[in-house]
Formats: sequence, structure tokens, C-alpha cells
Amino acid sequence: MKFKYLFFALLFLGIFVAGFVSAQVCPVCVVAIGAGLGLSRWFGIDDVVSSVWIGAFLIAMISWTLEFMKKRNWNFTDDGIVITLAYILLTFIPLYYAGIVGHPLNQIWGLDKIIVGSTIGFIVLYLGSWFNLYLKKQNGGKVYFPYQRVAVPVLFLLITSLILWKTI
Repeated sequence: MKFKYLFFALLFLGIFVAGFVSAQVCPVCVVAIGAGLGLSRWFGIDDVVSSVWIGAFLIAMISWTLEFMKKRNWNFTDDGIVITLAYILLTFIPLYYAGIVGHPLNQIWGLDKIIVGSTIGFIVLYLGSWFNLYLKKQNGGKVYFPYQRVAVPVLFLLITSLILWKTI
């Protein structure tokens, strides 16, 4: 029952965040997030920490797909909802049937670690993208350093991952 409510909360959050982040995620950022996810799984880091990267990767892929579709005029009614739902379902249903999501021993705070971590990843990528925009606005619309658009959100994700890793 908790899984269903968390899933819908994650879906809602994904739709909300993807719309804001769509103009902020570049291919380099998606690769960096994917590399962070791969490294965390390879090092055997806890699921809640690696799931932060899953959530960020989902938002990055959703926004990247929506931007791709927008450039080609492949828009349709509620395309953001459909694409978000598709990515979330294509991610979490296989994990559920593999016994990874929803496993009773893979919980934190009474909730599934992967869902919690992914939700945190959604929020952190949103905050990192927002902070990047804030920095640009403070500097007259210019970045302070090359690849700031990538570095700021990834730095937010790294700091969040370290905090979770040390506290869990």
C-alpha cells in the first residue's frame, strides 16, 4: 500500500520537476549522472544513495526527451505526463518484478530505499538546476565558470550522496 502512494508521489514530482529542468539538462549532465549511478552501484553503495542518481537520471532523461520532441515538433496533449509516466514505469516495474523495489528488507524510515532515494534525487536535481539559474542571474546571465550548468547540479547530487552515505 505504501509503495502505491510513493509511486504516485514520485510520478507527480517527476512531472513537476521535469518541466522546470527541461531547459537546464544537457547531454554531458546526463552522462555525468549516469556515471555517478554506475560507480555507486559498482562500489556497492547503499541503495538509498545510488537511487539518488536514479531519480536524477530519470528527470534528466525525461527533460531531455521532452526537449528532443519539442525541437522536432512532436508535441501532443499531455506529452510531459505521458513521457514521465513511461520513464517511471519502465524503470520501477522491472525493479519491482526483480524483487529490488518493494522488498521488505530494503527499507528506510518504513519506505522503500529506491523510491526514497529517487525522490531525493528528483528534488536535488531540481534544486541544483535552480541554483545554477540563480548564479547565472546574479552574474548578468553569464556563467561563472565553464560547464557550470553541469557542475552545479552534479555537485548538489554528490554532496547529497555523501550526506546520505555517512548518515545511513
